[in-house]
Amino acid sequence: MGDVAVLFRVMPQGVETDMEALARAVRSAVPAGVMVRGLQVKDVAFGLKSLLVSVVMPDAGGVLESTEHALAKLPHVESIEVMEEGLL
Repeated sequence: MGDVAVLFRVMPQGVETDMEALARAVRSAVPAGVMVRGLQVKDVAFGLKSLLVSVVMPDAGGVLESTEHALAKLPHVESIEVMEEGLL
């Protein structure tokens, strides 16, 4: 088995969400074996921003779902979306 690169879009609950604090929380929330490769704040509209989270994880059953679930449980997160996924 190889590794999988995944790009998540994390949408905060509102414009008042501290994106730097959210980025720090993402780094500590990912499951063991998942490496955060990049974090980028992107403007969405009307002051709302999203956090793009690039991770590399093992190509094993359940790892993607557990990572998505861990990110969705973070405070001030409205939704999580898998934007891209591909084998390395």
